[in-house]
Amino acid sequence: MSRRAPTPDTHLFPTRPYDLVKEFVIAIVVIGALTFALAAIFSSPDKKAISLAQWAQRAPDDVVATAVGELAGTTTSASYGPPYNNASTGQKLGPLSLQKWAGVRIPLDSANDLVITPLRDVATNDPALKAALLRWNSASPDQQSTWAQGYADALAKQPAAYRAPQLTSRFGPVPILATKYLALARSGALQSLVDGRSVFYANDQTKSLLLISDGAYLESVARADHLGGDQWGMMNETGNYPGQPWMWLYTFWYQIKPFSTSENADALVWGLMVVLTALFVFVPFIPGLRSVPRWIKLYKLVWREH
Repeated sequence: MSRRAPTPDTHLFPTRPYDLVKEFVIAIVVIGALTFALAAIFSSPDKKAISLAQWAQRAPDDVVATAVGELAGTTTSASYGPPYNNASTGQKLGPLSLQKWAGVRIPLDSANDLVITPLRDVATNDPALKAALLRWNSASPDQQSTWAQGYADALAKQPAAYRAPQLTSRFGPVPILATKYLALARSGALQSLVDGRSVFYANDQTKSLLLISDGAYLESVARADHLGGDQWGMMNETGNYPGQPWMWLYTFWYQIKPFSTSENADALVWGLMVVLTALFVFVPFIPGLRSVPRWIKLYKLVWREH
């Protein structure tokens, strides 16, 4: 039996057996095991979204206080500035008013869009609510502000004051509006009235999210899971897995000064990330920095032969 002659370039290019399928299977198994193990040890919470009805059931006092705050114009959404309103200039990066430059792209009148309009939509068969809305709409902006701010101050001292109407009659129609609003939220109808009035299929939950964020309940739930602004926790999007691991770098900067104490932290962190991203992109062109991989020799852990 004759032996097959070697190819002409065998002495120039040595070869050896290599099982690509075996290497692929091993890599998949190892990476899969590490993924499940690390997910079990370092997993982040994946909570279901909180509805406005759940908010009303669990924290009714907070719902009332938030509704009154919207009427008084003292909530975060009412005073946020662009893209919702012109109440403030918003975030700045040095002398650059980035938020103001973006402009009002999602117009929001917190008092009307989040409180008055939903109540008006259900006032047809409720004479008391209809009369309260008529009195509110007939008053001047200054009178409305006086009523709402006075009631907000009363609730701050006694959160359950709305349960005793005889003690709150001096605040005009605001107490009635607040209690009717709580009932509307408890019924589950408020969610659709806030988010879906203009469309049949509502998938934009910006307004309801702003509303619940204006209260204290959502913050308390977040802090219980270590997700507060001054905590190190992070949660992925609800139902989305495995999530966004890159977000840890954003959250990291919020924990250290000057970002943790700055009113313009969002703009500062954004600016810093732009710089870091640019450095990463241009690493191959930056003398010295592009040589770091060669100096630390990390590639030896990846390549079998180098």
